[in-house]
Amino acid sequence: MEKNWYVVHTYSGYENKVKANLEKRVESMGMSDKIFRVMVPEEEETEVKNGKTKTLKRKVFPGYVLVEIIMTDDSWYVVRNTPGVTGFVGSAGAGSKPTALLPEEADRILKSMGMNERRQEADFELGETVMVKEGPFAEFSGKVEEIDNDKAKAKVMVNMFGRETPVEVDFDQIERL
Repeated sequence: MEKNWYVVHTYSGYENKVKANLEKRVESMGMSDKIFRVMVPEEEETEVKNGKTKTLKRKVFPGYVLVEIIMTDDSWYVVRNTPGVTGFVGSAGAGSKPTALLPEEADRILKSMGMNERRQEADFELGETVMVKEGPFAEFSGKVEEIDNDKAKAKVMVNMFGRETPVEVDFDQIERL
């Protein structure tokens, strides 16, 4: 079974509550092997009012939440019966399986939120010494302190100005030494 992104319709204004409820249900019902990430697509918007600049987060799809699921009867039931969820987008009728987002649609949405769906695996380990090959820290080397596979980023301790400094880099910006 393969995991896909599905769009879930919610009561408007309840997107974050549905995300929290669903994450709690996944935990309490032991569904973390079938229901993975729950996201409310948002983008930052800068607003100038009375000469003051304010940064707001605006929902890209009000009334909708994205959920990464391996679709089974159980996972469908857990999501469908989460408080605030009115249904899956792309369901023909009661009991029919919803339609998943196309991989390119999911990629586009995730990229716009600064996340890469196409998982790039870390080809290095914690504590290993790596060289930063591009970006503002190119040519620096350091030890890998943290690996975040979800965001395909690593925290590397580089020696800068005579002291250890943590820098966050994408997996594809570093290579093993």
